[in-house]
Amino acid sequence: MPNSFAADLHTHSTLSDGDLTPTELIREAKARGLQAVALTDHDTLAGLPEALEAGKEAGITVICGVEVSLRFTRPDFVGSLHYLIYIPSRMIAHAEFVSSMNAVLSEGRGHGLVVARVNRINELFGPHGKIDRLLKRPLAAEEVEAGTVNVTRRHFAEALTKHHDLDRDAVNRLISNDSPAYVPSGIPMNLLTPLFKRFPIVRVLAHPAAGSFPGEGVYREVLPPWEIVEKMLPEFLELGLDGLEVIYPGHAPEHIEILKQIAKKHSLLITGGSDFHDRVKRPMGTGGIGATDLEMLMAKVNL
Repeated sequence: MPNSFAADLHTHSTLSDGDLTPTELIREAKARGLQAVALTDHDTLAGLPEALEAGKEAGITVICGVEVSLRFTRPDFVGSLHYLIYIPSRMIAHAEFVSSMNAVLSEGRGHGLVVARVNRINELFGPHGKIDRLLKRPLAAEEVEAGTVNVTRRHFAEALTKHHDLDRDAVNRLISNDSPAYVPSGIPMNLLTPLFKRFPIVRVLAHPAAGSFPGEGVYREVLPPWEIVEKMLPEFLELGLDGLEVIYPGHAPEHIEILKQIAKKHSLLITGGSDFHDRVKRPMGTGGIGATDLEMLMAKVNL
């Protein structure tokens, strides 16, 4: 089916939480008549080599990217916001870049996230807890990770019950989303700074106003309202920001106009994408950019 956009800059494959393999995703973009497509899996570069090869075979430009989760624990916002990072394709064969990026991304999920959550629980509810002393001794990451390679909330509950003799109410107080000890997935913003200084990276704030999407559906997710993101915008500008994802299926028309004005004020790129995950709930073709904006992005990425 023909596509009204020249490029879709926000897609996900089976290497994170999409339905299609990188190769299938690239073929889908080609079939839709796109000039270019960016693979931006959550917190991983793993699908990019396959996507680049598929792009060569299909005759479509593949832009290498990753959607980085940033975590925040603040009085007015506990949760994640996302950075879309675009990189020159040559960097996928740059061993130092790949290892450095993977080291940072690993802090936001897996063992890094387990350690962050354990530390927060101990800080607030450990033997010297700032809120309560529910634990007689500190919780250990090893207790939570025992017997699994994919830690979930259930594994925290089992460790707290088995090793710390807590009842159900106490466990919920420590690990529920409403708990002051809750740590969302993602990395602290400052971990990106060394990468930005060392490597050629284009930095775009993903779906800034999706948390204020007025309709129902998957695009709103659990993101904060635009008013919260707007207050945080100076921090992103200080961290390093090259663009805003403006054209997005979860953005209301009034927010698209606001974001365009902000991009103009700060000389930021305007990007867009479908947030493609599958052909039904989050299909390709619902967001993207035209040829002029694509040319500007590609010049910045230095493909």
